Amino acid sequence: MADPKTVLEFAKKHDAKILDLRFTDIPGLWHHVSYPIEQLTEASFDEGFGIDGSSIRAWAGIHESDMLLKPDASCYLLDPFTDVPTLVLICDVVDPVTKQAYDRDPRFIARKAEMYLSSSGIADAAYFGAEAEFFIFDNVRFDQREQYGFYYIDAEEGRWNSGRETNNLGYRPRFREGYFPVAPTDHYQDLRSEMMLTMQSCGMEVECHHHEVASGGQTEIDLKFDSLLRSADKMLLFKYIVKNVANRNGKTVTFMPKPIFGDNGSGMHTHQSLWKGGEPLFAGDGYAGLSQLALWYIGGLIHHGPALSAIIAPTTNSYKRLVPGFEAPVSLAYSRRNRSAACRIPMYSAAPRAKRVEFRPPDPSCNPYMAFAAMLMAGLDGIENKIEPGQPLDKDIYETDPEEVSKIPSMPGSLEEALEALQRDHAFLLKGDVFTEELLRTYIEYKRSKEVDAVRLRPHPYEFALYYDI
Repeated sequence: MADPKTVLEFAKKHDAKILDLRFTDIPGLWHHVSYPIEQLTEASFDEGFGIDGSSIRAWAGIHESDMLLKPDASCYLLDPFTDVPTLVLICDVVDPVTKQAYDRDPRFIARKAEMYLSSSGIADAAYFGAEAEFFIFDNVRFDQREQYGFYYIDAEEGRWNSGRETNNLGYRPRFREGYFPVAPTDHYQDLRSEMMLTMQSCGMEVECHHHEVASGGQTEIDLKFDSLLRSADKMLLFKYIVKNVANRNGKTVTFMPKPIFGDNGSGMHTHQSLWKGGEPLFAGDGYAGLSQLALWYIGGLIHHGPALSAIIAPTTNSYKRLVPGFEAPVSLAYSRRNRSAACRIPMYSAAPRAKRVEFRPPDPSCNPYMAFAAMLMAGLDGIENKIEPGQPLDKDIYETDPEEVSKIPSMPGSLEEALEALQRDHAFLLKGDVFTEELLRTYIEYKRSKEVDAVRLRPHPYEFALYYDI
């Protein structure tokens, strides 16, 4: 673990001229503020830097707006995109009056989840590995006003661009047939490699990259697992790198779960496991080589799945992905290998250290600090209350008898339903003050007013096709 002195030496070695402080809002976007590097001293790591918290979405009111950013000396890097050498430090948010961590800082929520895990005695480490998918487009236009609303996507790989008179060389993935094609059908090998190399230059460990199932340049780059907090930190850096590499190549990236109608959406399948004393706790002699503890953890994810959905699939667009027929894991069940179940147990390796559960409903629009913390709390609740996950789903759900399917619990069908589920079922999140009633109330109110109602109140373009001549 680095200390302030190490950070200052790193800045001097790389001739950094600018200090850039990063922090995260509740919806999950990185924010930053920059200073001359001379303002960074060893004392800065204790004293912090002041900001106006009232200007951040769903944060403090204007009467209590002063906040401090306290740099984390273990999270620093040289920004790979700035012309001027810039030292980036990830920060925690602190109340300047009480000197306590701010309850609405998502990074603090992740820290508290790790502290609760340690205090539970169940395990001392939770490892998370998220697979965030995204689309690469050439151009996107969208707007919404009182009298019109539209979006228009232009993508080199889009099947809808077959009528282009110029820059049209064919070789496009068919809808839902984009998995692993070689060039020239895969247009973005070099771009993905540039993204991967940039991540590696920032100290991230990348396992692989590849084209995903959808057309429109859908991509996946997999990072090696890490602790809950570090994995969340890396997911914010991951998004920053992907967007900026695309931007400097004249492309645009979206982590929106379902930007293209009729094709697969983007998920963020999240692998997770618990360890204690350096030993894995999920390996055993039960189903798919799992321990009883792992099965209870899965039971917690399944039992709290509807409530979790408000945090792990937190947009109205998320529920255009979570529909049957597009490899979407809407069934709250578990299985080895079966990707139609919410919980999949990968079977690539029999090694105890590789034993984990992959929770498939999350998508990359979520705040990773809050999403990872919520999933951990659901799994721990399953262990603490010995929640059995039921029978495994070792069959194709889409070819199963409808009557049998109706008995399998499923994810909510909309963000509104998900928020209602979270309102009913959130006691498991309050343990150890990981989440607070006040934070969850603010989150639910924000999502309802700024997203659910905002979308519900506006005419949809397709409604004109359906109803204009009614």
